[in-house]
Amino acid sequence: MVVIKGIEYYLPKQIELNDREDKLTAKIGIRQRHIANKDEYASDMGVAAANMLFEKNDINRTDVDYLIYCTQSLEYYLPTTACILQDKLGLSTSIGALDINLGCSGYVYGLSLAKALIETGQAQNVLFITADTYSKFINNQDRSVKLLFGDGATATLLSADSNKYGLQSFVFGTDGSGMNNLIVPAGGLRNPISESNKREETDSFGNVRSNTNLYMNGPEIFNFSLKEVPKSINNLMEKEGTTIEEYDYFIFHQANQFMLEHLRKKLRIEREKFSIQVDDCGNTVSSSIPIALKRELINGKIRKGDRIMMVGFGVGYSWAASSIVWHE
Repeated sequence: MVVIKGIEYYLPKQIELNDREDKLTAKIGIRQRHIANKDEYASDMGVAAANMLFEKNDINRTDVDYLIYCTQSLEYYLPTTACILQDKLGLSTSIGALDINLGCSGYVYGLSLAKALIETGQAQNVLFITADTYSKFINNQDRSVKLLFGDGATATLLSADSNKYGLQSFVFGTDGSGMNNLIVPAGGLRNPISESNKREETDSFGNVRSNTNLYMNGPEIFNFSLKEVPKSINNLMEKEGTTIEEYDYFIFHQANQFMLEHLRKKLRIEREKFSIQVDDCGNTVSSSIPIALKRELINGKIRKGDRIMMVGFGVGYSWAASSIVWHE
């Protein structure tokens, strides 16, 4: 089996508060978000998280033989940021290193890649880093996304272990027809940044943005999540031959409290078995599941032998579900 040997996370020091008197703040359950400094980028946060992982868990960086980096906040078209991270972290030049461009489902996808690499003998110890700075895409006058997203990074080490514990089954889903419902329309080669793309417009709700900013169609994302997440969970349980009652804890992508509570109630999951960790950091995209997992471990909500379900869903559309039997 493949187990998680350690998780650490990094949140930028700069904090933005949501207005407590705002009805939307109460609805989404996000009191504050951590925002990267102007000269602080996703890979910088990834380095900080990885160094914390090595230092706090007595992990030797020379043991790492593969690096996976998940981000949608690329600093360069090329080179691959994972190559830059290899150098900044002082890792061996004999390791494999690659980027995956995924958002809310990225952590589960990355775990599946790490599991495959280790179980096929291609690697022994995989360092998996997630990091995003969505704040750099967001127009400050666009409340539809500004109040939701925070910046952050995580580092996870995965290794082989000769027992029954560890990562279990995975199921995946993709529907690119929903691409325009969560997107930064301009900035790539197909639609480069231009004066016309930088022109700001105001929508019917008073939100201001340009094509170089993040756009989210909230109602469509909500409907997609309520439709596909339960299906994905049912597919996972069918694959594992389990029922919802056999899982000890649930960690979903931390989109916002409103969406999480709707999913929890729809799936009839007990509140005490369900993680909600958005109050002080918001939606940290691919880092949201590992941040919640680390916090619930610290809180004592997860113990050795517990079967945990993890579900990521969002931008793409992309979604994935998996389970892990905790080993520590």
